[in-house]
Amino acid sequence: MARYTGPKTKISRIFGEPILGNAKYLDKNSNPPGQHGAQRKRKQLGEYAIQLKEKQKAKYTYGVLERQFRKTFEEAARLKGVTGENLIKLLEARLDNTVYRMGISPSRPAARQLVSHKHIMVNDVVVNVPSYQLKPGDVVSIADKSKENASVKSLMRPKNPKIGWVDFNEGQLTGTFVAYPERENVPENIKEQLIVELYSK
Repeated sequence: MARYTGPKTKISRIFGEPILGNAKYLDKNSNPPGQHGAQRKRKQLGEYAIQLKEKQKAKYTYGVLERQFRKTFEEAARLKGVTGENLIKLLEARLDNTVYRMGISPSRPAARQLVSHKHIMVNDVVVNVPSYQLKPGDVVSIADKSKENASVKSLMRPKNPKIGWVDFNEGQLTGTFVAYPERENVPENIKEQLIVELYSK
């Protein structure tokens, strides 16, 4: 499957924020990528370009390709409530994102790799599909064969206390997807309404 594997800082420079991880390199050079950087005169972005850029930011942030992102949006549109907020909830409920939120991995790409390599279980069953949609109450844990794996353990970090919709017990290496998050609690700087307007054209 095609997936972006190039320089992370280059993508961060396009959007002017560290959407793919470490911000220290972005601080050194925050100019847009390209030969002329910030000196190049850029026309003011039109409405469509602004909406497209916001969609691209969301896709890069959650590591989702276009077809899968479109399907997620269509599912969000079918649910009751605000489509944009539903979209964020579904993206946050992905297994790879939840593994990242629990602190089992330092980044979403690392979480995706853990899931793909069968290190993660959902309700005591090994799941190797990063896009697997969790439901409130689902229990996520590290597979028994991986609990003593030094590489897996070295990736772990303390869970962000602000992320209240997931719970993780470091002693038992088990966590729970408690509930779908409310939009105001999700820290990602994504203007989901622009994405809704783009797909509504």
